[in-house]
Amino acid sequence: MATQKLTDKTIKATAFSGKPTKVSDGAGLHLLITSTGKYWRYSYRFEKRQKTLALGVYPKVSLKKAREEHQKAVKLLGNSLDPSDQRKTERQFSNSDHSFEAVAREWLSKQTNWAHSHLVKVEGRLKKDVFPRIGKKPINSFKTIDLLPLLYAIEERGAIDTAHRVRTNLGQVFRYAIQTGRAEHNPVADTKGALKPAKSKQYPFISDPVKIGEMMTAIDGYEGNFCCQIALRLAPLLMVRPGELRCAEWNEFDLKAARWIIPAERMKGRVKHIVPLSKQAVSLFKEIYQYSGHGRLIFPGARSDERPISDNTLNGALRRLGYSKDEQVVHGFRHMASTILNEHKGFDPDLIESQLAHSDGSMRGKYNNAQYIDKRAVMLQWWADWLDSLRIKVEG
Repeated sequence: MATQKLTDKTIKATAFSGKPTKVSDGAGLHLLITSTGKYWRYSYRFEKRQKTLALGVYPKVSLKKAREEHQKAVKLLGNSLDPSDQRKTERQFSNSDHSFEAVAREWLSKQTNWAHSHLVKVEGRLKKDVFPRIGKKPINSFKTIDLLPLLYAIEERGAIDTAHRVRTNLGQVFRYAIQTGRAEHNPVADTKGALKPAKSKQYPFISDPVKIGEMMTAIDGYEGNFCCQIALRLAPLLMVRPGELRCAEWNEFDLKAARWIIPAERMKGRVKHIVPLSKQAVSLFKEIYQYSGHGRLIFPGARSDERPISDNTLNGALRRLGYSKDEQVVHGFRHMASTILNEHKGFDPDLIESQLAHSDGSMRGKYNNAQYIDKRAVMLQWWADWLDSLRIKVEG
Protein backbone atom coordinates (compact mmCIF):
# COMPACT_ATOMS: atom_id res chain seq x y z
CA MET A 1 0.00 0.00 0.00
CA ALA A 2 1.32 3.46 -0.95
CA THR A 3 2.32 5.74 1.90
CA GLN A 4 -0.18 8.51 2.61
CA LYS A 5 1.50 11.88 2.09
CA LEU A 6 1.61 14.27 5.02
CA THR A 7 -0.26 17.57 5.09
CA ASP A 8 0.09 20.51 7.45
CA LYS A 9 -3.35 19.63 8.79
CA THR A 10 -2.39 16.05 9.73
CA ILE A 11 0.94 17.19 11.18
CA LYS A 12 -0.73 19.73 13.45
CA ALA A 13 -3.34 17.20 14.48
CA THR A 14 -0.81 14.50 15.37
CA ALA A 15 0.22 14.73 19.02
CA PHE A 16 2.75 12.89 21.16
CA SER A 17 1.24 9.54 22.15
CA GLY A 18 3.44 8.76 25.12
CA LYS A 19 6.33 7.29 23.14
CA PRO A 20 8.40 8.53 20.13
CA THR A 21 6.46 8.01 16.89
CA LYS A 22 7.52 8.18 13.22
CA VAL A 23 5.02 9.55 10.71
CA SER A 24 6.15 8.88 7.12
CA ASP A 25 5.92 11.21 4.14
CA GLY A 26 7.46 8.60 1.81
CA ALA A 27 10.88 7.77 0.35
CA GLY A 28 12.54 7.82 3.76
CA LEU A 29 11.30 11.28 4.81
CA HIS A 30 9.44 11.20 8.09
CA LEU A 31 8.46 13.29 11.11
CA LEU A 32 9.70 12.05 14.48
CA ILE A 33 7.24 13.10 17.18
CA THR A 34 8.56 13.15 20.77
CA SER A 35 7.63 14.81 24.03
CA THR A 36 9.90 17.76 23.13
CA GLY A 37 8.72 18.45 19.58
CA LYS A 38 8.37 17.30 15.97
CA TYR A 39 11.61 16.62 14.07
CA TRP A 40 12.13 16.07 10.36
CA ARG A 41 14.32 13.07 9.57
CA TYR A 42 15.51 11.30 6.42
CA SER A 43 16.38 7.60 6.70
CA TYR A 44 18.60 6.16 3.97
CA ARG A 45 21.28 3.60 3.25
CA PHE A 46 24.80 4.53 2.16
CA GLU A 47 27.50 1.96 1.49
CA LYS A 48 25.31 -0.76 3.07
CA ARG A 49 24.86 1.24 6.29
CA GLN A 50 21.58 2.59 7.65
CA LYS A 51 21.86 6.32 8.36
CA THR A 52 19.60 9.21 9.41
CA LEU A 53 19.87 12.85 8.42
CA ALA A 54 18.25 15.59 10.56
CA LEU A 55 16.38 18.14 8.42
CA GLY A 56 15.06 20.51 11.09
CA VAL A 57 12.23 21.06 13.55
CA TYR A 58 8.58 21.60 12.62
CA PRO A 59 7.07 24.22 12.26
CA LYS A 60 10.28 26.27 11.93
CA VAL A 61 11.07 24.00 8.99
CA SER A 62 7.82 23.68 7.07
CA LEU A 63 6.58 20.60 5.24
CA LYS A 64 7.51 22.25 1.91
CA LYS A 65 11.03 23.10 3.10
CA ALA A 66 11.54 19.61 4.52
CA ARG A 67 10.61 18.08 1.18
CA GLU A 68 13.04 20.40 -0.63
CA GLU A 69 15.89 19.40 1.70
CA HIS A 70 14.89 15.76 1.27
CA GLN A 71 15.14 16.05 -2.51
CA LYS A 72 18.59 17.62 -2.24
CA ALA A 73 19.73 14.67 -0.12
CA VAL A 74 18.22 12.18 -2.60
CA LYS A 75 20.16 13.83 -5.45
CA LEU A 76 23.39 13.58 -3.46
CA LEU A 77 22.79 9.87 -2.95
CA GLY A 78 22.16 9.52 -6.68
CA ASN A 79 25.67 10.95 -7.21
CA SER A 80 27.16 8.46 -4.71
CA LEU A 81 27.61 11.17 -2.06
CA ASP A 82 26.65 10.81 1.60
CA PRO A 83 24.19 13.58 2.59
CA SER A 84 25.42 13.45 6.20
CA ASP A 85 29.02 14.06 5.14
CA GLN A 86 27.87 16.91 2.91
CA ARG A 87 26.04 18.48 5.85
CA LYS A 88 29.18 18.31 7.99
CA THR A 89 31.17 20.02 5.22
CA GLU A 90 28.59 22.78 4.87
CA ARG A 91 28.64 23.40 8.61
CA GLN A 92 32.42 23.53 8.61
CA PHE A 93 32.47 26.17 5.89
CA SER A 94 29.53 28.12 7.31
CA ASN A 95 31.58 28.69 10.46
CA SER A 96 34.72 29.75 8.59
CA ASP A 97 35.93 33.07 7.23
CA HIS A 98 34.71 33.55 3.65
CA SER A 99 37.16 36.31 2.73
CA PHE A 100 39.38 35.77 -0.30
CA GLU A 101 42.49 35.58 1.88
CA ALA A 102 41.00 32.98 4.23
CA VAL A 103 39.88 30.76 1.35
CA ALA A 104 43.22 31.20 -0.44
CA ARG A 105 45.19 30.21 2.66
CA GLU A 106 42.94 27.21 3.17
CA TRP A 107 43.51 26.22 -0.48
CA LEU A 108 47.27 26.54 -0.01
CA SER A 109 47.14 24.25 3.02
CA LYS A 110 45.63 21.52 0.80
CA GLN A 111 48.57 21.50 -1.65
CA THR A 112 50.48 18.78 0.16
CA ASN A 113 51.92 17.34 -3.07
CA TRP A 114 53.68 20.57 -4.06
CA ALA A 115 57.41 21.00 -3.69
CA HIS A 116 58.10 23.32 -0.74
CA SER A 117 59.91 25.80 -2.97
CA HIS A 118 56.88 26.09 -5.27
CA LEU A 119 54.52 26.53 -2.32
CA VAL A 120 56.69 29.36 -0.98
CA LYS A 121 56.67 31.11 -4.38
CA VAL A 122 52.87 30.94 -4.76
CA GLU A 123 52.28 32.11 -1.19
CA GLY A 124 54.76 34.94 -1.72
CA ARG A 125 52.93 36.16 -4.84
CA LEU A 126 49.60 36.16 -3.01
CA LYS A 127 51.03 37.98 0.01
CA LYS A 128 52.72 40.64 -2.09
CA ASP A 129 50.24 41.33 -4.89
CA VAL A 130 46.84 39.94 -3.91
CA PHE A 131 46.04 39.94 -0.19
CA PRO A 132 46.76 43.67 0.37
CA ARG A 133 44.31 44.63 -2.41
CA ILE A 134 41.46 42.10 -2.25
CA GLY A 135 42.22 39.82 0.69
CA LYS A 136 39.35 41.02 2.91
CA LYS A 137 36.69 40.98 0.18
CA PRO A 138 34.09 38.14 0.49
CA ILE A 139 34.94 35.35 -1.96
CA ASN A 140 31.38 35.18 -3.33
CA SER A 141 31.17 38.90 -4.17
CA PHE A 142 33.77 39.14 -6.93
CA LYS A 143 33.20 40.23 -10.49
CA THR A 144 35.76 40.20 -13.27
CA ILE A 145 36.14 43.97 -13.05
CA ASP A 146 37.34 43.55 -9.44
CA LEU A 147 40.38 41.55 -10.58
CA LEU A 148 41.58 43.49 -13.61
CA PRO A 149 43.06 46.49 -11.70
CA LEU A 150 45.12 44.07 -9.58
CA LEU A 151 46.46 42.24 -12.66
CA TYR A 152 47.12 45.47 -14.57
CA ALA A 153 49.08 46.90 -11.62
CA ILE A 154 51.45 43.92 -11.77
CA GLU A 155 51.70 44.17 -15.54
CA GLU A 156 52.46 47.90 -15.46
CA ARG A 157 55.55 47.41 -13.32
CA GLY A 158 56.91 45.15 -16.07
CA ALA A 159 56.26 41.83 -14.30
CA ILE A 160 54.19 40.33 -17.12
CA ASP A 161 55.08 36.74 -16.29
CA THR A 162 54.13 37.31 -12.64
CA ALA A 163 50.79 38.80 -13.72
CA HIS A 164 49.99 35.62 -15.64
CA ARG A 165 51.05 33.42 -12.72
CA VAL A 166 48.89 35.45 -10.31
CA ARG A 167 45.97 35.10 -12.71
CA THR A 168 46.45 31.32 -12.66
CA ASN A 169 46.57 31.26 -8.85
CA LEU A 170 43.43 33.41 -8.62
CA GLY A 171 41.61 30.93 -10.84
CA GLN A 172 42.73 28.04 -8.64
CA VAL A 173 41.45 29.76 -5.49
CA PHE A 174 38.06 30.53 -7.02
CA ARG A 175 37.70 26.95 -8.30
CA TYR A 176 38.36 25.74 -4.76
CA ALA A 177 35.77 28.20 -3.42
CA ILE A 178 33.20 26.80 -5.87
CA GLN A 179 34.07 23.22 -4.91
CA THR A 180 33.55 24.00 -1.22
CA GLY A 181 30.27 25.85 -1.72
CA ARG A 182 31.52 29.38 -1.01
CA ALA A 183 31.30 30.82 -4.51
CA GLU A 184 29.11 30.15 -7.53
CA HIS A 185 31.27 31.32 -10.43
CA ASN A 186 34.91 31.92 -11.33
CA PRO A 187 35.41 35.58 -12.31
CA VAL A 188 38.95 34.84 -13.53
CA ALA A 189 37.65 33.02 -16.61
CA ASP A 190 36.58 36.26 -18.30
CA THR A 191 40.01 37.86 -17.83
CA LYS A 192 41.40 35.62 -20.59
CA GLY A 193 43.24 37.75 -23.16
CA ALA A 194 43.25 40.85 -20.95
CA LEU A 195 46.99 40.70 -20.25
CA LYS A 196 49.95 41.12 -22.55
CA PRO A 197 51.34 37.75 -23.69
CA ALA A 198 53.92 36.31 -21.31
CA LYS A 199 57.37 35.76 -22.68
CA SER A 200 58.38 32.10 -22.52
CA LYS A 201 61.30 31.56 -20.16
CA GLN A 202 64.39 30.32 -21.96
CA TYR A 203 67.47 29.25 -20.08
CA PRO A 204 70.56 30.35 -22.06
CA PHE A 205 72.67 27.54 -23.49
CA ILE A 206 75.38 26.98 -26.08
CA SER A 207 74.34 24.88 -29.08
CA ASP A 208 77.35 25.11 -31.41
CA PRO A 209 79.33 21.82 -31.14
CA VAL A 210 82.71 23.54 -31.32
CA LYS A 211 81.79 25.93 -28.51
CA ILE A 212 80.29 23.06 -26.48
CA GLY A 213 83.62 21.24 -26.76
CA GLU A 214 85.47 24.34 -25.59
CA MET A 215 83.10 24.68 -22.62
CA MET A 216 83.50 21.00 -21.62
CA THR A 217 87.28 21.42 -21.70
CA ALA A 218 87.02 24.61 -19.61
CA ILE A 219 84.80 22.83 -17.06
CA ASP A 220 87.29 19.97 -16.79
CA GLY A 221 89.94 22.54 -15.87
CA TYR A 222 87.89 24.32 -13.17
CA GLU A 223 89.98 24.63 -10.00
CA GLY A 224 87.40 25.75 -7.46
CA ASN A 225 85.73 23.80 -4.62
CA PHE A 226 85.99 20.03 -5.23
CA CYS A 227 82.24 19.41 -4.81
CA CYS A 228 81.56 22.16 -7.29
CA GLN A 229 84.12 20.69 -9.71
CA ILE A 230 82.39 17.30 -9.82
CA ALA A 231 78.84 18.69 -9.84
CA LEU A 232 79.73 21.00 -12.73
CA ARG A 233 81.16 18.08 -14.72
CA LEU A 234 78.07 15.96 -13.98
CA ALA A 235 75.49 18.63 -14.81
CA PRO A 236 75.79 18.32 -18.63
CA LEU A 237 75.66 14.50 -18.48
CA LEU A 238 72.50 13.86 -16.46
CA MET A 239 69.79 16.15 -17.88
CA VAL A 240 68.37 16.75 -14.38
CA ARG A 241 67.39 20.06 -12.82
CA PRO A 242 70.12 21.84 -10.83
CA GLY A 243 68.23 21.43 -7.55
CA GLU A 244 67.82 17.70 -8.12
CA LEU A 245 71.57 17.37 -8.64
CA ARG A 246 72.91 19.55 -5.83
CA CYS A 247 70.53 17.99 -3.24
CA ALA A 248 71.32 14.40 -4.28
CA GLU A 249 71.85 11.88 -1.46
CA TRP A 250 73.97 8.74 -1.51
CA ASN A 251 71.06 6.47 -0.55
CA GLU A 252 69.41 7.28 -3.89
CA PHE A 253 72.22 5.64 -5.89
CA ASP A 254 73.13 2.14 -7.04
CA LEU A 255 76.42 2.69 -8.82
CA LYS A 256 76.80 -1.02 -9.63
CA ALA A 257 73.50 -0.94 -11.51
CA ALA A 258 74.28 2.57 -12.83
CA ARG A 259 70.96 3.93 -11.58
CA TRP A 260 69.90 7.03 -9.66
CA ILE A 261 66.34 7.04 -8.29
CA ILE A 262 65.27 10.54 -7.31
CA PRO A 263 62.40 10.28 -4.78
CA ALA A 264 59.05 11.86 -5.60
CA GLU A 265 59.31 14.51 -2.88
CA ARG A 266 62.37 16.01 -4.57
CA MET A 267 60.87 16.06 -8.07
CA LYS A 268 58.98 19.02 -9.51
CA GLY A 269 56.19 16.70 -10.69
CA ARG A 270 56.12 14.80 -7.36
CA VAL A 271 56.75 11.45 -9.11
CA LYS A 272 59.98 9.48 -8.60
CA HIS A 273 62.42 9.73 -11.50
CA ILE A 274 64.91 7.06 -12.56
CA VAL A 275 68.12 8.38 -14.12
CA PRO A 276 70.35 5.84 -15.94
CA LEU A 277 74.02 6.70 -15.43
CA SER A 278 76.60 6.70 -18.22
CA LYS A 279 80.04 5.22 -17.59
CA GLN A 280 81.40 8.75 -17.34
CA ALA A 281 78.79 9.70 -14.73
CA VAL A 282 79.46 6.58 -12.63
CA SER A 283 83.19 7.37 -12.68
CA LEU A 284 82.54 10.91 -11.42
CA PHE A 285 80.25 9.71 -8.63
CA LYS A 286 82.89 7.21 -7.53
CA GLU A 287 85.42 10.05 -7.47
CA ILE A 288 83.25 12.27 -5.25
CA TYR A 289 82.44 9.27 -3.01
CA GLN A 290 86.00 9.40 -1.71
CA TYR A 291 85.24 12.91 -0.47
CA SER A 292 81.61 12.79 0.76
CA GLY A 293 80.69 9.09 0.89
CA HIS A 294 80.80 9.11 4.69
CA GLY A 295 77.82 11.50 4.84
CA ARG A 296 74.28 11.84 3.57
CA LEU A 297 74.76 14.47 0.87
CA ILE A 298 76.88 13.99 -2.22
CA PHE A 299 77.61 17.71 -2.57
CA PRO A 300 77.74 19.18 0.96
CA GLY A 301 78.27 22.90 1.33
CA ALA A 302 81.46 24.40 2.66
CA ARG A 303 79.88 25.46 5.97
CA SER A 304 77.89 22.33 6.85
CA ASP A 305 77.77 18.66 5.87
CA GLU A 306 73.99 18.78 6.36
CA ARG A 307 73.32 21.45 3.76
CA PRO A 308 74.05 21.08 0.01
CA ILE A 309 75.98 23.53 -2.11
CA SER A 310 73.87 26.61 -2.83
CA ASP A 311 71.77 27.52 -5.86
CA ASN A 312 74.36 30.03 -7.01
CA THR A 313 77.46 27.86 -6.59
CA LEU A 314 77.39 26.17 -10.00
CA ASN A 315 76.31 29.24 -11.97
CA GLY A 316 79.00 31.19 -10.16
CA ALA A 317 81.55 28.65 -11.35
CA LEU A 318 80.41 29.16 -14.95
CA ARG A 319 80.80 32.93 -14.48
CA ARG A 320 84.36 32.42 -13.23
CA LEU A 321 85.08 30.33 -16.31
CA GLY A 322 84.03 33.31 -18.43
CA TYR A 323 80.47 32.31 -19.40
CA SER A 324 77.96 35.12 -18.82
CA LYS A 325 74.42 34.57 -17.56
CA ASP A 326 73.17 35.37 -21.08
CA GLU A 327 75.41 32.71 -22.62
CA GLN A 328 75.14 29.59 -20.45
CA VAL A 329 73.47 28.69 -17.15
CA VAL A 330 73.43 25.31 -15.41
CA HIS A 331 69.73 24.76 -16.13
CA GLY A 332 70.59 25.38 -19.78
CA PHE A 333 72.50 22.08 -19.92
CA ARG A 334 69.10 20.34 -20.05
CA HIS A 335 68.09 22.43 -23.06
CA MET A 336 71.46 21.88 -24.67
CA ALA A 337 71.07 18.10 -24.43
CA SER A 338 67.44 18.22 -25.59
CA THR A 339 68.33 20.30 -28.63
CA ILE A 340 71.21 18.07 -29.73
CA LEU A 341 69.40 14.78 -29.02
CA ASN A 342 66.29 15.89 -30.90
CA GLU A 343 68.45 16.68 -33.91
CA HIS A 344 70.07 13.24 -33.73
CA LYS A 345 67.51 11.13 -35.64
CA GLY A 346 68.12 7.90 -33.76
CA PHE A 347 66.34 9.02 -30.55
CA ASP A 348 62.62 9.07 -29.85
CA PRO A 349 61.49 12.58 -28.75
CA ASP A 350 59.33 10.95 -26.08
CA LEU A 351 62.42 9.35 -24.56
CA ILE A 352 64.08 12.76 -24.39
CA GLU A 353 61.03 14.31 -22.72
CA SER A 354 60.91 11.42 -20.28
CA GLN A 355 64.58 11.85 -19.39
CA LEU A 356 63.86 15.53 -18.76
CA ALA A 357 60.90 14.44 -16.54
CA HIS A 358 58.55 16.39 -18.79
CA SER A 359 56.26 13.46 -19.64
CA ASP A 360 52.64 13.72 -18.51
CA GLY A 361 51.01 11.49 -15.90
CA SER A 362 49.95 8.84 -18.42
CA MET A 363 53.56 8.37 -19.61
CA ARG A 364 55.51 8.41 -16.33
CA GLY A 365 54.86 4.78 -15.42
CA LYS A 366 55.60 3.64 -18.97
CA TYR A 367 59.01 5.31 -19.06
CA ASN A 368 59.98 3.98 -15.65
CA ASN A 369 59.72 0.37 -16.78
CA ALA A 370 62.85 -1.62 -17.59
CA GLN A 371 62.49 -1.52 -21.37
CA TYR A 372 62.42 2.26 -21.60
CA ILE A 373 65.03 2.79 -18.91
CA ASP A 374 67.38 0.68 -21.01
CA LYS A 375 66.63 2.86 -24.04
CA ARG A 376 67.28 6.00 -22.04
CA ALA A 377 70.54 4.49 -20.79
CA VAL A 378 71.66 4.00 -24.40
CA MET A 379 70.71 7.60 -25.17
CA LEU A 380 72.61 9.04 -22.19
CA GLN A 381 75.68 6.95 -22.96
CA TRP A 382 75.65 8.26 -26.54
CA TRP A 383 75.33 11.79 -25.16
CA ALA A 384 78.29 11.39 -22.78
CA ASP A 385 80.42 9.85 -25.55
CA TRP A 386 79.48 12.68 -27.92
CA LEU A 387 80.54 15.29 -25.37
CA ASP A 388 83.84 13.43 -24.94
CA SER A 389 84.37 13.47 -28.71
CA LEU A 390 84.00 17.27 -28.70
CA ARG A 391 86.66 17.55 -25.98
CA ILE A 392 89.04 15.44 -28.04
CA LYS A 393 88.54 17.67 -31.09
CA VAL A 394 89.31 20.77 -29.05
CA GLU A 395 92.33 19.25 -27.32
CA GLY A 396 93.60 17.75 -30.59
